[in-house]
Amino acid sequence: MFKKGQKKGTVRFTLSGNALGEKAQLAGDFNGWKPVAMRKQKSGFGVTVDVPPGMHQYKFLLDGAWLADPDNSDWAVSPLGTINSVVTAG
Repeated sequence: MFKKGQKKGTVRFTLSGNALGEKAQLAGDFNGWKPVAMRKQKSGFGVTVDVPPGMHQYKFLLDGAWLADPDNSDWAVSPLGTINSVVTAG
């Protein structure tokens, strides 16, 4: 799940519910697909990152396995044929 961050130009991503694991990361075209660590929270994981305006693809990396956002029904097919979640920022 995602929502506008408190600081301009940021987006807050969270991963919760039945998708809990030991280690979660976020990667997307907005950060060159380089995974960034998500902080463990009471109900899952969360991270706030800078995201430029426009439509972007992203995925979570949960305990080493790629995972589309289970709380986001907007998705796109990647050039590799996998499903990526989509966020529109700005």
